[in-house]
Amino acid sequence: MASIIQIKGKWRALVRRAGRKSICKTHPTKAAAVAWARKIEAAIDAGQPVDEERTTVADLVGAYRKLRDAGRPISDSSNEHYMLKTLVRLLGACDVRRLGTDDLVAYCAERRDEGAGPYTINMDLSKLSTVIRYAGSAGALKLPDPVGLARPLLMHLGHIGGGGRRERRPTEDELHRIVQHLAGGRGQVYADAVLWAVATAMRRGEICAVRWADVDEVKRLVLVRDRKDPRHKAGNDQWVPLLGVAWEILQRQPSRDAGAERIFPIEPGTLSKYFTETCRALSIPDLHLHDMRHEGTSQLFEQGFAIQQVALVTGHKQWDNLRRYTQLRPEDLHRPGPESSTGSESVERAHRAGAAPG
Repeated sequence: MASIIQIKGKWRALVRRAGRKSICKTHPTKAAAVAWARKIEAAIDAGQPVDEERTTVADLVGAYRKLRDAGRPISDSSNEHYMLKTLVRLLGACDVRRLGTDDLVAYCAERRDEGAGPYTINMDLSKLSTVIRYAGSAGALKLPDPVGLARPLLMHLGHIGGGGRRERRPTEDELHRIVQHLAGGRGQVYADAVLWAVATAMRRGEICAVRWADVDEVKRLVLVRDRKDPRHKAGNDQWVPLLGVAWEILQRQPSRDAGAERIFPIEPGTLSKYFTETCRALSIPDLHLHDMRHEGTSQLFEQGFAIQQVALVTGHKQWDNLRRYTQLRPEDLHRPGPESSTGSESVERAHRAGAAPG
């Protein structure tokens, strides 16, 4: 007998049979849910293949955990572990191909009743999108993007949003989507500028001002001129190491072959404008371009660099100033230190996704 449950005005039908995967779908009325469940049960009783192409959220979460076990295992004490458990608990039986906006609205409402705020729910859904993308890709599955489709409505309803204090960091999924959207719409140079902002923790003005003449190819450094400083308004030049994917991003810029003076020949205001427009188009709440500097700084600490080493990248002279740019996540302290790290994995994946083909 199917299980029919009312969730926030909708009716979810769940069909379970021994030896078969569970099948779940949300309906607007109880009658529709009952009718659908009877149809599925009849098909099963008749031996018809009703669920051969079915992939549940729980299936994908399990596949995602296995993928992570091969490189960077998910700690049982991490926030990510509990996010994945919550997704399985509330959406695990749902078929990803049939996962609709109604299902995600119901998920948000249930999480809200449990005490989760808009920012926490947004992180949950970003993780779900990451799971669908990576686990689906590993399994050669063509899966939809239910989170992306639902975001405008979820944001309008107030189910997702930003945090209170300015501690906003982009999720891996958000960074991936921003880079792809910019590369496909405004141009690869804008996508690369965002990736560079995270990889180098530079300000927008610094990104748009760095010159090819100020690159040390041997030492992999770039000279940032007149860097912002409360005491020295001019002449505060600083050599900045290009760590991890920053060097690769630099090498693929076409501006050098074109004879341009600047590495990123774009304007700071335009970069901010396109970043904001992209976040709005993707319904990504409360994210600013300057948050990429916060993200880059935080990632350096998570990779194991000491305060004085991070300061060489960010340009901060005092720890009090550097601290407000740092939002560490406890689970990321399990990552390897700088001696075995080549840069942020999330930036590396977004870098690969955003790179122009060829």
